[in-house]
Amino acid sequence: MVWKLKTQCRAYKFVGHAEAVTSVQYSPDGQLLASASRDRTVRLWIPCIHGESSVLKGHTASVRSVSFSQDGHFLVSASNDKSIKIWSVRHPCLLFSLFQHTHWVCCAKFSPDGRLIASCSEDKSVKIWDTRNKTCIESLLDYEGFANFVDFNPSGTCIASAGSNRAVRLWDIRMNKLLQHYKVHRAGVNCVSFHPSGNYLITASDDGTLKILDVLEGRLIYTLHGHKGPVLSVAFSKKGEKFASGGADAQVLLWKTNFDSWDYKEVLKHHIRRTNLDDPPHLLDIYPRSPHLHGEKIQSVEVNPTFVSNTQALDPPVIEISSSSSFNTPDYVSSEDAQNPPDSVLATSSKRKSENESESAVPNVGKQTGISPSLGNTLEHIVEQLDVLTLTWHRGTQLLFKAAKEEAIVRREEEKSTISYLFHPFVLCIVMK
Repeated sequence: MVWKLKTQCRAYKFVGHAEAVTSVQYSPDGQLLASASRDRTVRLWIPCIHGESSVLKGHTASVRSVSFSQDGHFLVSASNDKSIKIWSVRHPCLLFSLFQHTHWVCCAKFSPDGRLIASCSEDKSVKIWDTRNKTCIESLLDYEGFANFVDFNPSGTCIASAGSNRAVRLWDIRMNKLLQHYKVHRAGVNCVSFHPSGNYLITASDDGTLKILDVLEGRLIYTLHGHKGPVLSVAFSKKGEKFASGGADAQVLLWKTNFDSWDYKEVLKHHIRRTNLDDPPHLLDIYPRSPHLHGEKIQSVEVNPTFVSNTQALDPPVIEISSSSSFNTPDYVSSEDAQNPPDSVLATSSKRKSENESESAVPNVGKQTGISPSLGNTLEHIVEQLDVLTLTWHRGTQLLFKAAKEEAIVRREEEKSTISYLFHPFVLCIVMK
């Protein structure tokens, strides 16, 4: 589902996978959407009403995770077949695979510079891979449980892992050293996300809460309640002013941060007390004498929706989009063919994006009452057709304007050539005689 968060909210349901979708991520430029599924495939979508997608086949079991590199040129996927696969995006194909995990691989992420990949598995290890040599350069073991999720901090010097044993760990990959160890949840941790500044880390857990950690000071600062059941995923926005969380209660909650407000500093001053007198572990070059264990005794601020006004709106109309074959590519292409990928593969992506921006708003059918389901479906179909007609009219107008402009240029050139002919010396001589 892709949500358009405007005054009249819309939801687009992209249909193509044969089984449940396990992971999605937008490319850094926002022109592509990658999805992983239990049907053992990865899909690259152009997020527009045409539903164009490319299928990447190579895994032999459920795909658990998919993630873009920072430049958007590569894609990494992790699967229950115990492998990690790296794909080319410009010319969709499999480049190479990484095998060293001995159990299902839960997650894999690129470092910000794209030179490293961090992965975690149910074999209770977190591995760091060199993408140039295609080898594992470090393996971090956790004997208490396995990690569900792993990610790099924005500077690429540290990784955070979320554990099934309720633990969140921060590692310095330059020194291969554990920096911080938090046990602030009452159940397994499913996902973590770094704030773009790198100063804060948010966690999502099966205990139904989200927790925000100040990693520079090494302390828990917020506990957020809102989901009615396990929280499965969480992610900060690109600028960090908002973050979204998804839960098993079939809800997506959008939160607003206040990290830069004076009130936040006052809250920290009155509500946070450190339980360890050692110097706080930092993510740059200052290390503690031993890793800190941050337990549940640390006091934090709890945010409960019972004290917040209810801003939940009615469900928006959902437009179902089936995958078309216009963007389909061969299921597998050798890595040799991918060395010089053509730049024209994604040319239609920006075109579709501009067309998508010109769509008109759709009335919220779900807000109406007393309408039968069949009539509602008919109205949604009519609205979708109107969207297509609007796009066609917009495109036709652009073509007419372009044709008129080209015709004016041709006329101007003809006038110039006529004037130059009349003032040619030979022509002037004839006229004078």
